Amino acid sequence: MLIIEGLSKRYGGRQGVEPASFTLKPGEIAGLIGPNGAGKTTMLRMIAGSLQPDEGKVSVMGFDLRTQRQSAQALMGYLPEHAPLYDDMTPRSYIGFLLAARGFTRKEIAVALPLALSRTQIEPVADERICRLSKGYRQRVAFAGALAHNPQVLILDEPTDGLDPLQKRASRALIQSLSPGRIILISTHVLDEISALCTRVITIWDGHICGDESPEALSARTPSGRLEDGFFALADARASLNAAPEVVEP
Repeated sequence: MLIIEGLSKRYGGRQGVEPASFTLKPGEIAGLIGPNGAGKTTMLRMIAGSLQPDEGKVSVMGFDLRTQRQSAQALMGYLPEHAPLYDDMTPRSYIGFLLAARGFTRKEIAVALPLALSRTQIEPVADERICRLSKGYRQRVAFAGALAHNPQVLILDEPTDGLDPLQKRASRALIQSLSPGRIILISTHVLDEISALCTRVITIWDGHICGDESPEALSARTPSGRLEDGFFALADARASLNAAPEVVEP
């Protein structure tokens, strides 16, 4: 289980993410959606352990991220937005480096590395310098690095950003193939990706989780039955709540 309890973050006195709680089980693919600046990336960074929350707890398969960080992070693969890469490396050497840093032996790397290259379909450029690769290939190299150690939890921030339609289709198929027995949490602006991939959709607005339901339930919020309209309905409701006048007791 991936358990999020009361996770929150403030920036300079402003609430970036309000206390948030939810639980994900193996086999679930959850989509995190919301407008720019809503807190999606902050939420994912806290869950992955690259950003310290002000309050709250993350538990990864029973390991507390705060007190058992190494054990918890060993079970996670994290693809950040605009993932940093070493331009002078090749995809093969980069992924091998990441696996070695995680303690994989040469024998284990010899098995895991080709599988990561194959899954993300980057074998044709495996020995090219990363600085020479297109944006789409660079994104797939970063994805390969996130999944090479076969994590039980995948945290993916805009995983198909920069990919062409064929690459997006291949990446979505890969994510679906990885889902059995794994927990996958995806942040995306592409609502088609939610309907194509996700079993749950978590909507965040101004740092506040205002929806946690199936894509079908979100779509059913409006007569049109469209996921996009369901998201807009949630957004409008949140905007109205923020604009509501303060009630002063007499």
